[in-house]
Amino acid sequence: MSSIDALQADVAARRAALAGTVDELAGRLTPQALVRQNTEAAKAKFADLTTTPEGDLRVERIVAVAAAVAVVVALRVWGGRRRKRRRG
Repeated sequence: MSSIDALQADVAARRAALAGTVDELAGRLTPQALVRQNTEAAKAKFADLTTTPEGDLRVERIVAVAAAVAVVVALRVWGGRRRKRRRG
């Protein structure tokens, strides 16, 4: 085999490897794959924040988040009623 044939074979092999890599990256970056990855990451983070390593619920954190959400909702409702009274 001449060195030209060896170079051509090497180029062809590298091209095939590169094409495989590009196809793999394209598959990882589809919208469905990105949504799946982000969903899995969010679920894992939520589970990490709300459970102990033993699997028990961290009630104090859940209650704190629920209270914060309740305060935000109450402020939004109160602010909306206040603005409505000013206009009317």
